[in-house]
Amino acid sequence: MSEIAVIGAGAWGTALAIHATRLGHRVVLWARDPLRAEAMEATRENARLSGVRLPEALRVTGDAREVLGAKLGILAVPMQPLRATLATLPAGLPPLLLACKGLETGSLRLPLEVLAEARPDLAAGVLSGPNFAHEVAAGLPAASVVAAAEMGLCEQAQSLLSGGGLRLYASEDALGVQLGGAAKNVLAIASGIATGAGLGENARAALVTRGLAELSRLVVGMGGRAETASGLSGLGDLLLTATGPSSRNTSLGMALGQGKGLAEILAGRAAVTEGVTTAPALLARAAEAGVELPVCAAVVEVLEGRLDVQGAIRALLERPVRQE
Repeated sequence: MSEIAVIGAGAWGTALAIHATRLGHRVVLWARDPLRAEAMEATRENARLSGVRLPEALRVTGDAREVLGAKLGILAVPMQPLRATLATLPAGLPPLLLACKGLETGSLRLPLEVLAEARPDLAAGVLSGPNFAHEVAAGLPAASVVAAAEMGLCEQAQSLLSGGGLRLYASEDALGVQLGGAAKNVLAIASGIATGAGLGENARAALVTRGLAELSRLVVGMGGRAETASGLSGLGDLLLTATGPSSRNTSLGMALGQGKGLAEILAGRAAVTEGVTTAPALLARAAEAGVELPVCAAVVEVLEGRLDVQGAIRALLERPVRQE
């Protein structure tokens, strides 16, 4: 039986499995596609993490029953298939850390809210922060935050997963941590749009800064802590995601800023760009809480084709002046 089970063999799940194996744990990595699991087990490679070899001690499986003996599970699947994935997993799972970011379209639920509806039998927290998968897989220094209502789960995760270049901090503000992970992808699209449209560094800095203020208002408005927005899952993740073209959301924004259509951009991508589905859901959730998100609203207008980039920038600049 395994000490740590990673559910989801995308780039992030695989990187976390490699990290846990490097720490000396017995780890099993579950892939939803059994054929893909067989290929990864045989070749010791994951095409989504090019150039990274899987440790020999890491076992890859397509049988979900093999995760049942773990002390801790990490669920690393994209946000939209989260509910369906939870429904396929067997009873008797260990406590889970959800490593997905965003909101479920339609229901507007955050990850832990989806889990509470789909699998109320499970204890869970979230793992979030400024982490690129390939850097964690390479053992480069990184930090992240684990948040849960029960601090015992946070402490367990810190004990098992801290080390080897990754430092984990604990938080009781799971709501704020989840909102940071969702909003940063939308704000990264805004940052990319500014870069792609040649609006200059002043504009990009203003968008990111005002976006962070929006996140802080939203966290507080929904019952979280303002300081969470300034932590690893808020400002930290935003800095990582919004400042470089290696971010899927920033690169999508850059392409939009250069005049490409959303359908064309997405057609050329295999990986999920979470900010596209998160943006309208986040805006709707903020409206329910009575919180205004002008930057996120502008991103939604561009994504849905109601404004071009220049029109969105004008709409932001022409808003009534106010105190910071």
